[in-house]
Amino acid sequence: MRIQRSVIASAALLAVALAGPAAAWEPTKSVEFIIPAGTGGGADQMARFTQGVVAKHNLMKQSVVPINKSGGAGAEGFLDVKASKGDNHKIIITLSNLFTTPLATGVPFNWKDLTPVAMLALDNFVLWVPADTPFMSPKDYLEAVKKAGPNKFKMGGTGSKQEDQIITVAIEKAYGTKFIYVPFKGGGEVATQLVGKHVDSTVNNPIEAVAHWRSGKLRALCVFDGNRMPYKDKVTATMAWNDIPTCKEGGIPMEYTMLRGIFMPSGVSPDVVTFYVDLFKKVRGTAEWTKLMQDGAFNQTFMSGKEYVDWVARAENIHRELMRDAGFLAVKK
Repeated sequence: MRIQRSVIASAALLAVALAGPAAAWEPTKSVEFIIPAGTGGGADQMARFTQGVVAKHNLMKQSVVPINKSGGAGAEGFLDVKASKGDNHKIIITLSNLFTTPLATGVPFNWKDLTPVAMLALDNFVLWVPADTPFMSPKDYLEAVKKAGPNKFKMGGTGSKQEDQIITVAIEKAYGTKFIYVPFKGGGEVATQLVGKHVDSTVNNPIEAVAHWRSGKLRALCVFDGNRMPYKDKVTATMAWNDIPTCKEGGIPMEYTMLRGIFMPSGVSPDVVTFYVDLFKKVRGTAEWTKLMQDGAFNQTFMSGKEYVDWVARAENIHRELMRDAGFLAVKK
């Protein structure tokens, strides 16, 4: 009897060994890709681009479905994901409203309510003006703004008390002047409004304004990253991204880049997170992604795991300080 049990046990172990390791987790239905911003902006473009790459290269069996939920400066999207605890089939792309929206509005949401997956890249901000203006440098433009006096020039941006307006306040403090800040729903609309001269300048992301720059309608004055963008291929007839000076070079003592990262609802298991980290590594390995990074002049930093979590925690503190300086923090009741 004892021998028979031993034989049965050995057979069972052999069967497990022959079957191999348990299959890794993968989606069993369509994955919702929440975009907490409007259509046409940087986050929307990156999410929809990613969807296309995943489909083209068959990087997973199920489809990715982008869904814009921009209400309340992105709060609609974040609260949706927060309420989806344990949902393995929902991801969200983030921008700085991950921090600015709860800090400015008091909406009951924090990045710690989500599961960090990966940083895809950091997005730059460029100070833009119409190409037919006389301003050839940030100093030229901002000295003219200062000379005109407060509230004579209009700065267009995405949303109120968000990253574009935070940068605008920093410029105002550096030059001792004040813009009329005009908020729009998305970065694509911001660029269009500048081309139409409904505002005098913007701090659009490169990917949101590059088509207008390439066509000769806009002029780039400076980039808010700490270093010049590394891309040296000509975008316009005469300029590459690398030819644009940093704003620090132009006398604006500020650096600012924006997170393009992926989060999930809380309560998902590590193997689910691993699937999505690996998925986005595959996306980043494609020729299409390389071209997107060059066309949009992205800072190509990638992070996952503890490194990413630590970076997000530091970024939240930086935004809290910037918004406190700008007077944008929600009043606690």
